[in-house]
Amino acid sequence: MRGACNKNVIAVCGVKNSGKTTLIEAIVRHLTAEGVRVAVIKHDGHDFTCDVPGTDSAAFSAAGAYGVAVFSEKRIFVHKTGGGEDETYLQSLFPEADLILIEGCKDSTYPKIEVIRKEISGTPVSNPEGRFLIVTDDPAAHFAEETLSFAETERIAGIVWHRAQRES
Repeated sequence: MRGACNKNVIAVCGVKNSGKTTLIEAIVRHLTAEGVRVAVIKHDGHDFTCDVPGTDSAAFSAAGAYGVAVFSEKRIFVHKTGGGEDETYLQSLFPEADLILIEGCKDSTYPKIEVIRKEISGTPVSNPEGRFLIVTDDPAAHFAEETLSFAETERIAGIVWHRAQRES
């Protein structure tokens, strides 16, 4: 099973359209405002396109390059056809990060938050090992883990940062 507890990694999981991305954005905003360097790794269960059509990198990929890198003084972009790498490999690309958030990896044993939107799902779908917080819009929900609402993003960010520091 993936997700041996790596330094300062927290997964945010839940079913599709439950609010994972929105929650991660809020956590990132709160923590980066406090000077925390946060990286985000997104797991996508399907294939995706990352090159913007009309760019040189897209042209190189369309020509058959298995990997393309673009860099400037302030940023890098690497697109590489995968060879079985997982989120553990991607974590190694962010050695300077104070915290790495992973969107997805619900079957992992990472410390994790599960997002449950009552119109979409009513029960947790993630591996309970490592799950320490449920974020939901259902005020009547009762879970074994601490439960907070979507409106409590500052508190959630504080809990995430405290948990990440404890895990390192």
